[in-house]
Amino acid sequence: GGREAMLVFDLLSSCSLARYESGDHVAVYPANDSSLVNQIGEILGTDLDTIMSLNNLDEESNKKHPFPCPTSYRTALTYYLDITNPPRTNVLYELAQYATDAGEQERLRKMASSAAEGKALYLSWVVEARRNILAILQDMPSLCPPIDHLCELLPRLQARYYSIASSSKVHPNAIHICAVTVEYETKTGRLNKGVATNWLKDKVPDENRSNSLVPMYVRKSQFRLPFKPSTPVIMIGPGTGIAPFIGFIQERAWLKQQGKEVGDTVLYYGCRHEREDYLYREELARFHQEGVLTQLNVAFSRDQAEKVYVQHLLKKNKENIWKLVNEENAHIYVCGDARNMARDVQNTFYEIVAEFGNMSQPQAVDYVKKLMTKGRYSLDVWS
Repeated sequence: GGREAMLVFDLLSSCSLARYESGDHVAVYPANDSSLVNQIGEILGTDLDTIMSLNNLDEESNKKHPFPCPTSYRTALTYYLDITNPPRTNVLYELAQYATDAGEQERLRKMASSAAEGKALYLSWVVEARRNILAILQDMPSLCPPIDHLCELLPRLQARYYSIASSSKVHPNAIHICAVTVEYETKTGRLNKGVATNWLKDKVPDENRSNSLVPMYVRKSQFRLPFKPSTPVIMIGPGTGIAPFIGFIQERAWLKQQGKEVGDTVLYYGCRHEREDYLYREELARFHQEGVLTQLNVAFSRDQAEKVYVQHLLKKNKENIWKLVNEENAHIYVCGDARNMARDVQNTFYEIVAEFGNMSQPQAVDYVKKLMTKGRYSLDVWS
């Protein structure tokens, strides 16, 4: 579960690094929750403000240290190490030697083994229960590894990527993102929180703090508006997949104001409930009213007995879609969940192309693949 949030980052104007274009991604470097860090320090009986340096003993390695050193354990566990994802089996295997209880040591070794029984135990006890390193230390009281070995084993904390939800033509000094704050209860009754979204949520400026800084950089993406503004665009983005399209629509509005001839701008958006999670409702209504957004097609999957998704709306408008794609050279953009949505949408395009282009299934698949190679069918998806 979680609530959606729109965030705006003001770019320090001197920061030319942050020049961006609609469709790019912004990478944000988050920090771990200080209470998790403190609890790890307590369990391991360590003064987290001790200064340490981890040196790589592998002569061949080009990295002298796994992260910037010297540093304190607190800094390492806050900014450099991933302490919230369930640890991989190699970490459990290495930690097993520090469990003083024979039963716990055996369980850790079993979960790290390739035996079917061990794999099943790892899957249920670690992965499905979403046990992070702190939860494992809490639930295995005899396990007390030295903190420096733990810091050596944990993976690096990774930057989080978000699609930019603004146009640099309209907001040259700000980057907007749209994200869902992640929070869920695990099977063990613990509350797990998404690292980046919750960290960002706490960064919102309040009266006594004028502003907070967020380390970030822009990553170029292949997700680009067509070179000619008169080319129609079909944008498909349920949930937070709508983010880059807000930037696209802002930019098309700006192009229109510049007196450019702007082609059809068609959006397919979906969410569960119209009342609760319709993102950017006001902006989209305004763009639609002003005629910048030629079509606003919205699917609310849970507001009626049968589930309605973006691909159902695409099927409903299949003649219009075929005309835009086949006659008017429209560009298609799909953004959001890679697991189901992107695949279902692609299959829908195969169907539309086969039906209206009088093609066989293989020919239709080939037609869509060609659109992809030509850069007329772009994906920005995550799983």
